[in-house]
Amino acid sequence: MDLTFDRDHIWHPYTSTLAPLTCYPVTSANGVYLELKDGTQLIDGMSSWWSAIHGYNHPHLNNAAHSQIDKMSHVMFGGITHDPAINLCKKLLNFAPDNLEHVFLADSGSVAVEVSLKMALQYWHARGETRPKFLTLRDGYHGDTFAAMSVTDPNNSMHSLYKGFLPEHIFAPSPNIGFWQEWHESDLDDFKRTIDAHHHEVAAVILEPIVQGAGGMRIYHPNFLKGVRELCDQYGVLLILDEIATGFGRTGKMFACEHADVQPDILCVGKALTGGYMTLSATLASKHVADTVCGGEAGCFMHGPTFMGNPLACSVATASMELLETGDWKHQTEQIEQIFAKLLPALKQHELVADVRWLGAIGVVETTKPVNMEAIQAHFVEQGVWIRPFGKLIYMMPPFISNQENIEQLIAAIQNALQSSDCFS
Repeated sequence: MDLTFDRDHIWHPYTSTLAPLTCYPVTSANGVYLELKDGTQLIDGMSSWWSAIHGYNHPHLNNAAHSQIDKMSHVMFGGITHDPAINLCKKLLNFAPDNLEHVFLADSGSVAVEVSLKMALQYWHARGETRPKFLTLRDGYHGDTFAAMSVTDPNNSMHSLYKGFLPEHIFAPSPNIGFWQEWHESDLDDFKRTIDAHHHEVAAVILEPIVQGAGGMRIYHPNFLKGVRELCDQYGVLLILDEIATGFGRTGKMFACEHADVQPDILCVGKALTGGYMTLSATLASKHVADTVCGGEAGCFMHGPTFMGNPLACSVATASMELLETGDWKHQTEQIEQIFAKLLPALKQHELVADVRWLGAIGVVETTKPVNMEAIQAHFVEQGVWIRPFGKLIYMMPPFISNQENIEQLIAAIQNALQSSDCFS
């Protein structure tokens, strides 16, 4: 493996060409383990950015890919359809909130968000109204493409340098009350004031239900989301829920919005949709939204990715949905949550730890100092785990198949990192 070429010429996510970070050469992956070139095995605590929920090299997903590639790896979706897309969309609608009836297949999570925003804008255009703004929350994250960045926190996110170029939308403070804390209605006051002041220009509210992911790994109270749904109904504003990170069991529910027993008008999914095998996303809409969009001047929804409905990706995603249909994920995420609940509070006693939190198969350690990425990554590899922190957040989103020993080793590695001053800036 030519690591010198990699370092000199390949631009990895969120890295500098002036000072590239060390990249670890993975040659294979199986179950919860990544294997490096030298034979080192690492317990994966990230599910490859939250997507490989069933683990790696899963025989059911492999069989789906092998079977489909011999038939048809890709065909355009314009004017053509096929069983892999039909089968997948049937399963998606069976899993999704029952008010959602139409599925738009896309390429990635960011594109699913772009699609959702375009749907909302076209919806109001079809109704003869101009509503150019979106209302969202501080500390949120919705992707790296331009429209998705525009509804991501403009000051505290990785996208702050684009401020002034992106469209300026409306941001309400993020909720303060955590998932496990006692609810107070006052946590909704700022959001109420914001939607009351701006609802006439707002096409939709977009937010991450229950868990704000890459914007801060904040886990908030379900009653906040319930209140947002009620306010959207009161003011006649669409609600878009971004379940790209939280969907398909990650929070202990199939979709995080189930914690609040609410339904969105538009739903974005991605990441775990194919079990981490390849890129695919979807945007689901209610019949009312879809029919209104298509009843407007354009007569259709104006979007169409080249690789929309890719048969190979749809086949693997269908196989992933079949694994979820067995229901094993419920017991798996419950076990992971119980281990987090038992072991993470002890880390809060450390002077470097500001907070710990967890929900389902999500565990978070927030530190008082930013991590030294190069040093802490090397530390984790030495400890036999793969954890990729950012800023002051060391978090785990392991595959659902992770056992108690796997989770305990991940937490022990974090505990050891807290003892090493080299791991923090």
